[in-house]
Amino acid sequence: MAPSFDSGLRADDGSEGVVFHIQRYSIQDGPGIRTTVFLKGCSLRCQWCSNPESQEPHPEILFRGQQCQKSGACAKACEVGAIELIDGAPRLDRSACTRCMDCVEACPSDALEIAGRLMKLEDVVDEACRDELFYTNSGGGVTLSGGEPLSQPEFSRRFLEACKDRSIHTALDTCGHGSWQVMEQVLEHTDLVLFDLKHLSPRKHLDGTGATNDRILSNLRRTLESNGVRVWIRIPLIPGYNDSTPHLKELALALRQTSAEKVSLLGFHHWGRPKYQALGREYPYASADALSRTTLELAKTVLEARGIAVTIDH
Repeated sequence: MAPSFDSGLRADDGSEGVVFHIQRYSIQDGPGIRTTVFLKGCSLRCQWCSNPESQEPHPEILFRGQQCQKSGACAKACEVGAIELIDGAPRLDRSACTRCMDCVEACPSDALEIAGRLMKLEDVVDEACRDELFYTNSGGGVTLSGGEPLSQPEFSRRFLEACKDRSIHTALDTCGHGSWQVMEQVLEHTDLVLFDLKHLSPRKHLDGTGATNDRILSNLRRTLESNGVRVWIRIPLIPGYNDSTPHLKELALALRQTSAEKVSLLGFHHWGRPKYQALGREYPYASADALSRTTLELAKTVLEARGIAVTIDH
């Protein structure tokens, strides 16, 4: 069944969810060869987010101006007048847009793109489990990511449960910003948690993500204490935010008190820059430099000197 270009309203029973990408043959989101399912919706607003199209819970329109042929077909298709033509180029009034997606269907050059589709649970499970043979041979499986999977709790729980029913290894990629009640239910069907840890300071965490980290740190502790759940901690290293030596030393001390199986550094990059422009949003980290391998290695050395085994993933 083809996914729906729905406004994002979905059944509360988890029978459908808003998905913005399904990536097959992923090797960065857990062990082995995996398929990663990316859900829309996140309660954080990380200023460096590389997938800004994942933040809102509903489908959105991306406009890539360099591909536009200025045919005007999108404006003609929009029945609510949310698209104005300026020198032949469309300008989308997102506040007036009803997300019917008729403009996307009418675009002859794919300059307009949909981020997020309402999909049936069984269709997502079938797509995610297509490469079951590769999972078996490589020790891989399925990873649920986002956005933040906890923002679609019942869909996430049922999706992971369905994968486990097929004896497929499951991983949850989470920022941990959600209620423990929700997370505990999701963890019942999760083999591995990829837990993002952004900053130890509540104030700095609030400044960088729009939320404090008290719930996140509590959920991390509880996840580490959960029987049978492996935990990999992933630290997105952001210039001028959490890459200082004092913070890395504090981080090392905190990590030494956990039972995390693995710690990874993820270097800041600008891969998401074009998406902000396509969404009509300002990119707060536009002037920041991507972290070099040398900088990542230095951070790795600081952690290793304090007894933390660290990898640099991507």
